[in-house]
Amino acid sequence: MDREEAWRLLCEWTQSDSLRKHMLAVEASMRAYARKFSEDEEKWGITGLLHDMDYEKHPTPAEHPMVGVRELASRNYPEDVLEAIKGHADYLDVPRETLLARTLYAVDELSGFIVACALVRPEGLEGLRAKSVRKKMKQRSFAANVSREDIVRGAEEIDVDLNEHIDFIAAALRERSDALGLTASR
Repeated sequence: MDREEAWRLLCEWTQSDSLRKHMLAVEASMRAYARKFSEDEEKWGITGLLHDMDYEKHPTPAEHPMVGVRELASRNYPEDVLEAIKGHADYLDVPRETLLARTLYAVDELSGFIVACALVRPEGLEGLRAKSVRKKMKQRSFAANVSREDIVRGAEEIDVDLNEHIDFIAAALRERSDALGLTASR
């Protein structure tokens, strides 16, 4: 698995800047957890990078993420990567049996939610902490398409306290704030 090849593939399939940034955010979160769990950072990062590669052209549950999974299978991506990508879509009922799959699920919605929180703050990700994120989670109208239940379930599946999980992901995203367009606007 090669990161540059994965990036080219993502760019072939996805034109939307915001969707590309979402996948970069999930990649950053996956890489951070791979380091924490002493796992293969490249594999975990690429899994996060490609998990929604088909979403722009195939957004329906009938197609996403299976169109992308079939493409990755044709390119001989490892089975555990394919299973993790399938497992991030609850509607497929694919059990998340590996730490890779559980972690992808745990970081996907939360990464997006933290980005949404950062976008409404002049400081961006700087100083963003779990307390502020949890407060925004209670506002149902804020980032209404993000499932709060999935965020909570994700932290439970990797056996991490929700506040610690939020702070960990916020820190991982801060490391990539430039690429994500989330630097302070002071």
